[in-house]
Formats: sequence, C-alpha cells, structure tokens
Amino acid sequence: MPRPKKWRKVCCLPEVNRFGPLNGGFNEDCVIMSVDEYETVRLIDLEGMKQEECSEQMNIARTTVQGIYDAARKKIADSLVNGKTLIIEGGEYMLCDGRGGHCGGMGCRRHQFGQNMIEEDK
Repeated sequence: MPRPKKWRKVCCLPEVNRFGPLNGGFNEDCVIMSVDEYETVRLIDLEGMKQEECSEQMNIARTTVQGIYDAARKKIADSLVNGKTLIIEGGEYMLCDGRGGHCGGMGCRRHQFGQNMIEEDK
C-alpha cells in the first residue's frame, strides 16, 4: 500500500495565477505549476529562505522541498524560454490559518498582513 501523501502548507494563493507572452494572447501550449511549487519559489527565491526553513514552513521534508523546487524552476524556464503561458493551479496543499507553530516568520503572508486583509483580497 502506498504511503499517504502529506499536505503541503501554503500561506496564501497567488494573486495572479496566469502569466504569458504579451504579443499573442493566450497560448494553447501552456505550463501548469501547482500551488505548492509556487509556494516553494516564493519562500526560497523571494523570501530568501533556505530549503530547510522552507520545509519547516510548509511542514514537509527538505528533500521533498528540493524536488518541488526543482520541478517549479524547470516549469518557469520552459515558460520563459519557449514562450508558453504559465498557469498556477492545483496541487496537494492546505492553506495555513496564520496560527501554526511555524507561522509568524518572514514567510507567512497571513501573519504579516493580517488574515482579514488576505481574505478581503479574494
């Protein structure tokens, strides 16, 4: 029997979930990035976390973070180099409530901006 998948903790959904070339509208050839892949890129590249810190924030193993991060970077490169539309959706994640043991650090947007502000933006 396979091991059950562990839900990845994500602070919030992206405000914009579709990116692509400006010269031609929607391209049918698109790349799908999961929300948990987006979260690893946000935490590591934007927030400057190390993979270990990211794994604690997302409540998953560091090796899992490394695999998710590598897949996300490959998708970003495919989108940029080949002019494909990048869509962020799906994945195995749960939204944090801003009250977890790892929340409150620099990476939790619900804690930084207040849970009500994030919910109002939806």
